[in-house]
Amino acid sequence: MRRAILFALTSSLCIAAGAQAGPAESPSGSAQPFSTAITAQGFRADDKAISSDYMDGRKPGTVGAKRATAWIVEQFKKIGLEPGNRGSWFQAVPTVSTTLQNADATRLDVNEGGGTQTFAFGTDWVANTLQAKPKVTVKNSDIVFVGYGIDAPEWQWNDYKNLDVKGKTVVVLVNDPGYATGDPKLFKGKTMTYYGRWTYKYEEAAREGAAMCLIVHTSDGAAGYPWTVVKNSWSGPQLALPESEDPGPRLPVAGWITREAAQRLFAKAGLDFGKLEKEASQRGFKPVPLKATASITLDSTIGHGSANNVLGLIKGTEHPDQVIVYSAHWDHFGENDKLKGDKIFNGAIDNGTGISALLQIAGAFAKQKPAPKRSVLFLADTLEESGLLGSLYYTKHPVFPMDKTVADINMDAMDVIGPTKNLQIIGSGQSQLEDMLKAALKQQGRFAIPDQTPENGFYFRSDHFSFAKAGVPALMTQTGDDMVHGGVARGRAELADYTAHRYHTPYDNFDPKWDFSGVAEDAQALYEVGRELSLNDEWPKWYKDSEFRTRREKMMRR
Repeated sequence: MRRAILFALTSSLCIAAGAQAGPAESPSGSAQPFSTAITAQGFRADDKAISSDYMDGRKPGTVGAKRATAWIVEQFKKIGLEPGNRGSWFQAVPTVSTTLQNADATRLDVNEGGGTQTFAFGTDWVANTLQAKPKVTVKNSDIVFVGYGIDAPEWQWNDYKNLDVKGKTVVVLVNDPGYATGDPKLFKGKTMTYYGRWTYKYEEAAREGAAMCLIVHTSDGAAGYPWTVVKNSWSGPQLALPESEDPGPRLPVAGWITREAAQRLFAKAGLDFGKLEKEASQRGFKPVPLKATASITLDSTIGHGSANNVLGLIKGTEHPDQVIVYSAHWDHFGENDKLKGDKIFNGAIDNGTGISALLQIAGAFAKQKPAPKRSVLFLADTLEESGLLGSLYYTKHPVFPMDKTVADINMDAMDVIGPTKNLQIIGSGQSQLEDMLKAALKQQGRFAIPDQTPENGFYFRSDHFSFAKAGVPALMTQTGDDMVHGGVARGRAELADYTAHRYHTPYDNFDPKWDFSGVAEDAQALYEVGRELSLNDEWPKWYKDSEFRTRREKMMRR
């Protein structure tokens, strides 16, 4: 999961007759589990295997990736699933990689105020081309400050209104106006909408015909991560789907700029960046041209490859054409020979736990009585760490059409800290899937808590988001913070410890001392949501103020 360094602390349902159940109490004190097929012991064994050194960090394109995907297929077969992609266990996801050459020597030159300012790569700014071209040059491109760079008709907001930015360089702010003002009636207040996400800003700038878009990293809080995360993420090869698979307009140059660099840029043009930043969050803001032009040349190496999604299926007994999807990414960062000591990024939490939950839930459905009336697809997708590419490709080439896809339930980086009294809903306030989850938790004697740092936009950072963008209601949770043994103080300390010391490092290793009872209970709750959907004819809906509702409604009308 693409989590920030600042970690987010994190119809009544009834158990249908014949559902798998056992007498043992769960750690939180509920009367019985929803399925005896989901156990802490099984979870432990799966996580230990998928995150072992033998898998070599599961980086797509490596021997470790082949071993990991083969192991997942083996587990699917043992569970009794059938191949999920029309007779195949695999779905090949094509990729194109763009590697900036001589990045440290690449400069952004800005002509303004009778002179030239030069901004250093990494220190002041980062950028890449999204067009997969070996050489891209932008020369003497007029610079315009476009506020938040948002065109959102449902919020009566358009920063590009009556503005022509074709061939120009647009500078935009990270996040959205609601975050800046704290006004709950402006967008969603502190809760980031998709309009605040950096991917949207590049998409919109490309649609408007801009040559370059630079997002200002105004603060760690507004972005959801410090500048070091931006810098590191934009180093090395940048992967994407080929243009033939994702044909939307793509920017010649997309990048970020630090707040300090933006202040310097605006000051040289005779403007006060801080003043304009405040004005940009108010309705009626008009874009401000800078008396300046930008020039840059990017030389890149372009490569092509592929990686596999792994799919297993249980066909529905009555509505086999309708499907509930469970997803979890199998990929991680492989091995880094430049490191001293432990060189393997084992990814036991991220995302060994998600794959383990996928397998445990698949086992529960395979043993479920009565059997699912709707089909259930188990998608172990690839390239999540490279921008959700595996799940994005699946939604563009689905086994089941999106209008026949009931929901996606995604599992990513489920922290193993022991049983908790609560469970965090990422991006809370999106769909009726949350109501179903709350009912399931109530049966466990637990409760849901909303996304604790909604301004960070975690809902847009894992594979469920690909389904959401396609219009399918999608749910993801994160470990709760109120531990059965130790309360909130201990829970938050445990969660923060993982983020500070192991997240996206070689230290995310399996620990035999881990208590898997809590994460197994979380998997039980997620299973119950899908079990209910598999046995009824309900189609969960987006809430009325979700930005994904309109697409789903149009899809279902067709």
